[in-house]
Amino acid sequence: MLRFYEILPGALAWLTILGLAFLSWQLPAVVAVFIVLFDLYWLLKTIYLFFHLRFSYLLLKKNLKINWLEELKNLGKEWENIHHLVILPTYKESYELIRQSFNGLASANFPKEKLFVVLAVEERSGEEGLKKAKLLEAEFGKIFKNFLVTTHPADLPNEIPGKGSNETWAAREALKKVINPLKIPYENIIASVFDIDTRPGPDYFGLLTYKFLTAEKPQNSSYQPIPIFTNNIHQVPAFARLTAFTSTFWQLMQQSRPEQLVTFSSHSAPLKALAEVGFWQKNIVSEDSRIFYQLLNHYNGDWRVVPLYYPVYMDAVSGENFWEAFKNLYKQQRRWAWGSENIPYLMNNFLKNKKAPPRKKLFWSYIMLEGFHSWATSSFIIFLFGFLPNVIGGASFQTSLLSYNLPKLTGFLMNLGIIGIVTSAFLSILFLPPKLSGPKPHYILYFIQWFLMPITILVFAGLPALDAETRLMLGGRFRLGFWLTPKDRR
Repeated sequence: MLRFYEILPGALAWLTILGLAFLSWQLPAVVAVFIVLFDLYWLLKTIYLFFHLRFSYLLLKKNLKINWLEELKNLGKEWENIHHLVILPTYKESYELIRQSFNGLASANFPKEKLFVVLAVEERSGEEGLKKAKLLEAEFGKIFKNFLVTTHPADLPNEIPGKGSNETWAAREALKKVINPLKIPYENIIASVFDIDTRPGPDYFGLLTYKFLTAEKPQNSSYQPIPIFTNNIHQVPAFARLTAFTSTFWQLMQQSRPEQLVTFSSHSAPLKALAEVGFWQKNIVSEDSRIFYQLLNHYNGDWRVVPLYYPVYMDAVSGENFWEAFKNLYKQQRRWAWGSENIPYLMNNFLKNKKAPPRKKLFWSYIMLEGFHSWATSSFIIFLFGFLPNVIGGASFQTSLLSYNLPKLTGFLMNLGIIGIVTSAFLSILFLPPKLSGPKPHYILYFIQWFLMPITILVFAGLPALDAETRLMLGGRFRLGFWLTPKDRR
């Protein structure tokens, strides 16, 4: 049954694309009507999502102005029992990049004696990795309650070398060497795992603690910040900037739809729950979202993600030159789309789980299938199939009134969609950090670049998603391993 679920997302995507191509030849009028209705659906969905984006953005601005440590103190003394375990896995990133992330932690508006920090080094990084860790420990070791350096052994059985296996090794080492000796109850510890380029906002831990203490079910919830990919935004090509902002805007929209929110990249969760499920799985690529589905299944559907409406600042994809950045971005997006591997995991486990409510099972099965199917097919339907019936639909259709009006109707709907592009362009300017050196950024060019969005969505959303789902469908040697996004700040 597991293999069937692996085939399902790719099979549905190709059935949709090839089916529409065949019907554009055999039944062009039907496809033409479908395309117009589909474009209208996406226009209305864009408007709907814009209101979610605006709502989340306003809450983000509001939360940035609040001193969350003071808010905690207003709750009483309970917050003083809460500690944070922060895990930062690293491989071959530069010392300067890692140091900036630790500076962010050291600048947190939160008592440092409540922070346990783990720098999770890969043995594969060699002596250079350990050398960087020792330098960081010398500088930051006395700032936090504890600074632990772990070394994840290479070539352990049943592991994919990557972030998940390193995080899990680091978490278990932290329990053994730090948490258990201090006899701190797991219920009083929130674990945060950050990509190594992550700089949390100054009040991140204050807000996280506040949300934990005021959540309806704090021990049955993950906590998700908003990733804002602007650490190096002035140094990357236009298509990388567009994709970075698109990812941020999607996470903003999802924050105001918490019933569909899934953990992504840097996130936090109760240590007790993480320990119960054995931490992050070590033989998968998409460990950041998989941990949500592990917890959802383990707790029989009684798990949710609490949106924080608060930023963590991360890197946009870059490279030493234009083409390397192009290649790196495609690989990153394909790795994210490989999250479709969660579909067979969850659906197969839901099939066996008799305690989870059927409504929960149906809801999450639909959300996952619809989301990944849309990811792999929508850009092709919108930008390619609008003209295909007129090209291969035959003479009888090509001389019809519907054929004449099809490009006008689809063009009109796409032109209305420009409103969304303009709105996104203005909002992206508000997220831009100041440029610290060199000439001032050309904000007009940063605005105009948004009109490349149709091409960017097709090349860096539709194609990598279809690629990933096809690989999952084919299996075997086509399966993806973990690919580490290069971090390059110049």
